[in-house]
Amino acid sequence: MHPASKPVIDLLLNEPLAPHTSWRIGGPAKQYFRPRDNAALQLFLQNLPIEEPLFWLGLGSNVLIRDGGFDGTVIHTLKMQAQIEIINQDPQTGLVIRVDAGVPCAKIAKLACKQFVVGAEFFAGIPGTIGGALAMNAGAFGSETWQHVVAVEVINRRGEITTRTPQEYQISYRSVLGPEQEWFLAAQLRFMPGDQEQASLRIKELLQRRSATQPIGLPSCGSVFRNPDGKYAAELIEASKLKGRRIGDAEVSTKHANFIINLGKASARDVEQLIREVQQIVWVDHAVRLQPEVKFVGIE
Repeated sequence: MHPASKPVIDLLLNEPLAPHTSWRIGGPAKQYFRPRDNAALQLFLQNLPIEEPLFWLGLGSNVLIRDGGFDGTVIHTLKMQAQIEIINQDPQTGLVIRVDAGVPCAKIAKLACKQFVVGAEFFAGIPGTIGGALAMNAGAFGSETWQHVVAVEVINRRGEITTRTPQEYQISYRSVLGPEQEWFLAAQLRFMPGDQEQASLRIKELLQRRSATQPIGLPSCGSVFRNPDGKYAAELIEASKLKGRRIGDAEVSTKHANFIINLGKASARDVEQLIREVQQIVWVDHAVRLQPEVKFVGIE
């Protein structure tokens, strides 16, 4: 094998994770690995001790890394290939695309619109990658990721790549349960033909609504809590008069109550305490237990 064709391994020790999350919060990872492609990722996993704790990171938009960091290996897929490929396009069966896990969701919405298909517009409102969207069945404006999944490609701890169908997963609101110790590498998504102009207008409308109602541009994780059955978390939090509530530099957004923003120097402890406080007050006021969407990772 020519040296230039060998997989590139980017491995850092004690790498601070705050710069790699949308909250700009987080302690260091014991090991931090950035694969350039699937070959590098497979090689790395094949040589990683099976007992080593692993956490996978994309855009870092739905995670709170605690201040003590992660005592294991973080695999950051941001530098991996992030391509969208058209697999099939048919007037009857629709458009099927293959999307690498590192592709930002907004790119899917734009491509679908250009290809005269509809149903992908909601992806414009998801501030993460398709890998993260697959892991939690991310959604926006009433639509969800797995409504469009035809198949997924996954990798396990031994570096083996497998293709699976949606039938092999338990899919529900913001929850995806499947084989353990596997992670998403890519997905095939299907969208049906439709009016390009209407799709384009829909994307613009959704982005305008997002900009008008959410604290875009400020460090946050996106929505903090799942919407309870028949209710909206933001409405319950606002009804409890919690907009603007602060602990340290963590604040419940005054623009959208289901966002917690980092005003500059918030710690993970500040954010986590504020989340618990919001949960407690909403429970007392409304007898509703808010469940976080955000994933808590690492050592306090």
